[in-house]
Parts: sequence; structure tokens; C-alpha cells
Amino acid sequence: MTDFTIRDAHGGDLPAVVALLRQDQMGGEDEDPGPPLDPGYRAAFDAIAGDPNQFLFVGEQDGRVVGTFQLSLLPGLLYHGAWRGQIEAVRIDERVRGRGLGEAMMKLALDLCRARGCRIVQLTSNTARTRAHAFYERLGFTKSHVGMKLMLEP
Repeated sequence: MTDFTIRDAHGGDLPAVVALLRQDQMGGEDEDPGPPLDPGYRAAFDAIAGDPNQFLFVGEQDGRVVGTFQLSLLPGLLYHGAWRGQIEAVRIDERVRGRGLGEAMMKLALDLCRARGCRIVQLTSNTARTRAHAFYERLGFTKSHVGMKLMLEP
């Protein structure tokens, strides 16, 4: 890994983050990094940035955004009121995959969850993403639940 850093995302990173989301084979074609950038992305970014339990990170290599993930810290009643970390939208630029960048991002996410007292860390991954599943299992995640979604019309 050369010159790879993980930092809080800022508003200027949004086009690069959306471009990473667009690389997704499972629905990324709906994402549009612009220009112009859809104002919905800015509204979502502002909501994340304004919530102390929401985090959006980017990974930079050689001055270029090559990775991203979102971490949400959620209170819950299960396990005697334990907090949980929800990791979402983990993406590494397809040109730099396999170099340990995703593992570095996940390590940061897990460290933050531990520091905030989370007892559970969870994520979802499309059933077709077998390589991603192997990656998460290598990090200690287990396939313990069945996830479901209901897409609502805007």
C-alpha cells in the first residue's frame, strides 16, 4: 500500500464517492456523479455530517479517492441496550482492489465501533457478491441472518 489514508469525507469528495458507488455491479448504474451532482447527495451528506452517530469516510491513495464506507452507530434494546455499528456502502475502486485497502477501512470501522462501546457490528451484502462475502468472513463476520428489503417509491 503506497500513501493510503482514511479520513472523514468532506463535501468536495461527493462526486468521487458517487463515482465509486456507480462502479457497483448491483445497481450502481442508478448513481450519477454528475456534473451537475444531484442535490439529494448533498442533502444526504449534510444529514450524515450533522449526526454524531453517522460517519462517511473516504480512502485516498496518492491524492485520489479510491475507497469509501459509511458507519452508523445505532442504539438498541437487544443485549441489554447494546449499541451496534452498521457498515454500509463499502467500495474500493476496481483499479486498486486486492491491495489491502478494504481491510484497512474495515479495521478502522471496527476500531471505531469498539471505541464507542458497540457490542455488535453488522453489514449487508448482495447475495451475488461471493467475493465480498469471502472478504467479510475472513475478517470474522458470519452469515447469521437473512436480510430483506422493501424499496419504496419516491
